[in-house]
Amino acid sequence: MTDLTRLAASELASKIHAREVSSVEATRAHLDRIEAVDGTVGAFLHVAGEQALAAAGQVDADLAGGAEPASPLAGVPLGLKDILTTTGMPTTCASKILEGWVSPYESTVVGRLRAAGIPILGKTNMDEFAMGSSTENSAFGPTRNPWGTDRIPGGSGGGSAAALAAFEAPLTIGTDTGGSIRQPAALTATVGVKPTYGTVSRFGLVAAASSLDQAGPCARTVLDAALLHQVIAGHDPRDSTSIDTAVPAVVDAARAGAQGDLTGVKVGVVRELHSDSYQPGVLSSFDAAVAQLKALGAEVIEVSCPAFEHALAAYYLVMPSEVSSNLARFDAMRYGLRVSDDGAHSAEQVMAASRSAGFGPEVKRRIMIGTYALSAGYYDEYYGQALKVRALIGRDYARAFESVDVLVSPTSPVTPWKLGEKVDDPLAMYLSDLCTLPTNLAGNCAISVPSGISADDGLPVGLQIMAPALADDRLYRVGAAYESARGAVAYPEL
Repeated sequence: MTDLTRLAASELASKIHAREVSSVEATRAHLDRIEAVDGTVGAFLHVAGEQALAAAGQVDADLAGGAEPASPLAGVPLGLKDILTTTGMPTTCASKILEGWVSPYESTVVGRLRAAGIPILGKTNMDEFAMGSSTENSAFGPTRNPWGTDRIPGGSGGGSAAALAAFEAPLTIGTDTGGSIRQPAALTATVGVKPTYGTVSRFGLVAAASSLDQAGPCARTVLDAALLHQVIAGHDPRDSTSIDTAVPAVVDAARAGAQGDLTGVKVGVVRELHSDSYQPGVLSSFDAAVAQLKALGAEVIEVSCPAFEHALAAYYLVMPSEVSSNLARFDAMRYGLRVSDDGAHSAEQVMAASRSAGFGPEVKRRIMIGTYALSAGYYDEYYGQALKVRALIGRDYARAFESVDVLVSPTSPVTPWKLGEKVDDPLAMYLSDLCTLPTNLAGNCAISVPSGISADDGLPVGLQIMAPALADDRLYRVGAAYESARGAVAYPEL
């Protein structure tokens, strides 16, 4: 009998729509898998079994009644990063300050998933408020990498990526502020996409850094990611940053790319994202991937983006500044954790005590950095300078895309490190996002696809493909072509 958890989402959808298997069977199989392995992996913070099975049952009933599938993924279950609001299940952002909180409204992304007939298995683990690169900053415990349970799965969306690699879900949703979809994808040998900023609604996405945050699809294949991208993208009048434009033809691009022909495509290798300081196995895997793109017919050109060298410094001023502003809403007055509320303390004392107890060390660190950068006398020196660097990064991208169709780099300069290895060294943690940060600062789109196993340690490596804003379809064409040539990933057994 076919193990339904091992099928690609597109294959599972075809079987459900042909009524060879039911959505209930597929959903129950994944719930059983979660029960069997998540005690080891820790990918889920909340499992919504009854709700998922009810949604799956509705899909089966509709199909039995002769209705057309609500979407190409109707009936295929999914895991949702716990930063998108949902009714009927908690939204905690992996923080004690929101422990047990159930939102009175749902995010647009969740509404589109429900309308597409996609059962939601539950909420996946993450670094608290999406701040971290290892999913060790979760207030409810770390997520472990299925490739080595003593290893981190990346962050902040490590739960979404690990759930895919552990076959707990065929699809997941992540969010990407500085690489939180792509870096975990690279470290778990899965596929993760950061769409063009403004093309997937941020309504109901709990904001960390509003000018950077972007929800996106996570999957085990490029086509599955494209199918999910098509479901969640599109204009939303409730999001003031939403772009009123048609969703690029990402599914058609993925199918075309799978034919394996990149003739006429110009690929730029970014000089500043290829360094001797990167792990040797990462560089050798990347160089082999570039050679494979060339073998598929692509023209490979080296390009220079000088401002990328300053992306890390700029990001860690822009992002904390926006965090300082956005997280001010968690004040213990309206919702969330409240301590010392005995009537003997002032509102300010209650706020201070609640925020001190509710936020973890990394969140506090970024709030303090951002508050300092925005303070009188330092705004122009720090935040203002960071915005100038951000503009230069955008110009570097624009100049590069005048001569190439896509840019490529390693997704992460290192493979997954051991749990606890970098928790006391924030800078070492931040450096793991070197390659992903520029895309967020510019608002462009990027994808990470598995590019093999590092010869150093037998752990996964990712290839990052970047494209101009609103050219998301290019990611899928090139990513699918490379994936087709690379062959299937052999995931480890748990």
